[in-house]
Amino acid sequence: MINKELIQPQSIVVVGGSNNYHKPGGAIVRNILQGGYKGTLRIVNPKEDEVQGIKVFHDVTELPPTELAILVIPARFCPDTVKALAAEKQTRAFIIISAGFGEETEEGARLEKDILETCSQYGASLIGPNCIGLLNNHHHSVFTKPIPQLNPKGVDFISGSGATAVFILESAVMKGLQFNSVWSIGNGKQIGIEDVLQYMDENFNPDTDPTIKLLYVENISNPDKLLFHASSLIRKGCRIAAIKSGSSESGSRAASSHTGAIASSDSAVEALFRKAGIVRCFSREELTTVGCIFMCEPPCPPVGGEPNGIAIPPTGGKGGRAFSCAIVTHAGGPGVMLTDALSKGGLQVPQFTGEAAEELKSKLFPGASVANPIDILATGTPEQLATAIDYCENRFDEVDAIMVIFGTPGLVKLFETYDVLHKKILECKKPIFPILPSLHTAGPEVAEFLKKGHVNFSDEVTLAVSLSRIISTPSPARPEIELFGVDVPRIRQVISEIKEDGFVEPYVVRQLFECAGIPMVPEKVSDDKQQLIDFSNRIGYPVVAKVVGPIHKSDVGGVALNIRSEKHLALEFERMMEIEGAHAVMVQKMLRGTELFIGAKYEEKFGHVVLCGMGGIFVEVLKDVSSGLAPLSYPEASSMIHSLRAYKIIKGTRGQKGVNEKKYTEIIVRLSTLLRFATEIKELDINPLLADGDDVVAVDARIRIEK
Repeated sequence: MINKELIQPQSIVVVGGSNNYHKPGGAIVRNILQGGYKGTLRIVNPKEDEVQGIKVFHDVTELPPTELAILVIPARFCPDTVKALAAEKQTRAFIIISAGFGEETEEGARLEKDILETCSQYGASLIGPNCIGLLNNHHHSVFTKPIPQLNPKGVDFISGSGATAVFILESAVMKGLQFNSVWSIGNGKQIGIEDVLQYMDENFNPDTDPTIKLLYVENISNPDKLLFHASSLIRKGCRIAAIKSGSSESGSRAASSHTGAIASSDSAVEALFRKAGIVRCFSREELTTVGCIFMCEPPCPPVGGEPNGIAIPPTGGKGGRAFSCAIVTHAGGPGVMLTDALSKGGLQVPQFTGEAAEELKSKLFPGASVANPIDILATGTPEQLATAIDYCENRFDEVDAIMVIFGTPGLVKLFETYDVLHKKILECKKPIFPILPSLHTAGPEVAEFLKKGHVNFSDEVTLAVSLSRIISTPSPARPEIELFGVDVPRIRQVISEIKEDGFVEPYVVRQLFECAGIPMVPEKVSDDKQQLIDFSNRIGYPVVAKVVGPIHKSDVGGVALNIRSEKHLALEFERMMEIEGAHAVMVQKMLRGTELFIGAKYEEKFGHVVLCGMGGIFVEVLKDVSSGLAPLSYPEASSMIHSLRAYKIIKGTRGQKGVNEKKYTEIIVRLSTLLRFATEIKELDINPLLADGDDVVAVDARIRIEK
């Protein structure tokens, strides 16, 4: 629980406060005092009479009632101190900086449990233990530096790691990113990242509250809660970006299917973030750069339909076209690198031609280029920079954002140039992203620019990568489940009739797919050779024969393609029935087309992670897959398909006809609905899903049940 005593306390006591700035107890007192805390600050220290000019209490029993307590004492003393303050001093909020709890030993975990029970008994908030503290506009209760510039419209930052929070703040301060609050949750025994988001969501005021949230997540304990409140905040007009650490896997997990080998807890995180509309980042620099991009945008109206209404929409530029950028530079190399990075990320750098381009060129020095990047040359003046920005805003309609690269080799001062840039950022209707690389040579000029409330992207490639991540992040998914054409009662009946765990028989797969409306290729499973021959004669040759029993059919020679006669089929049947574990043979009509893939795996806490991609080598070797969290909406499934590296093949390229993307999307959605009502399914593969002309049908599928 988060209460007023934690957020806006009228009185604070630092238990363990000291005069030594090099220790947490001294540093936290210094930061509270330097932060201009307006309430009453008290110190408890048995060995000191005065700490940093404040008279000291030698024991907590001597204190008057105090709203918030910050504990910087050994872990073993914390439970009794919390109990005394809560019971006798009406303390209703605690920040425990101390380490040595559940993150280290079983005894530490017991200490944590005692503290949590006391806080629950008295209705007190608890941040930590093992954290750097809490920083907001009311009190700077952290022992670390840097203390970023605070602004009620700045960023809310929530971190699961104190040390990482410090490093992220270092990165942010260098860019000029301002903050509203910093939450270090430590062990998060009572208040975790999900709880802070819940508080921000339930108390959100669009007129006064900041709209940018940055997260560093080490553990997602409640995915549903994170999904609900993150997506709710985004629908209210907020932007959220996050790092989830610990995403790599050792590869030692046993897997009996393609999906089992590919899907991981990281796939679940990717799917969760996609569903919530969270921009996923993979480094401190990316996270703070995304935060700066958000700060450059106009305030975001709530998401409420199509298009989704945010300043830089995931759909790209106006009218659904790719998001387009103009680059204004006085150095050719960085402009080219930025162009390459933007193009690689799927953004457009359109070429400027025609009357407006020629007009702009006439206003620049000879040798300048206006094709985009607009290179005003190293000798370009502040007035020419302003002119180039004006043309990007008013004359080049296809431009959605303007990127300005301007540094110095040390020959001139840049105060006048950056003042022009400052005015243009305030006036321009399109977002301007300043790339000021001369942090050393033009340090005073950059510092003056940042003091005016701006941010700086010192590296153009990191900016391009971060912007592409924003563009590719979809809006929060609708919570409704797509039920049309899915027979839920029949799904439950089929599941109830399965008696054993493991991979189900092909006829059960077919029954479940029929319930969900997923088309399958005509097939016959039998241990009777004549039945299979009769079936093949009815559907027509060529056919495919597959052994039934062994899980990995190809590995044991259990697949025969292009069977064109009764005699050939009879020989293959007899051969396959000799394979160890075989108990039947499946015969299917042989189809040709583009191989697609859909899979799903149940992840604890998250539910079913659905994967899609191209079949064959794309899924087995290249692992070009996209993930989503069931149940999926049509826009979600479409976004998954569009995010594939091989999407050009699906769309159709170099004269080749594309697949029926609408049907592929529909099958993904129907499958996700099936999984929503059949949680007993732990692994599922459709590989291949064959796209032939306008048809998309499941050719081979496996389902593993665990009741």
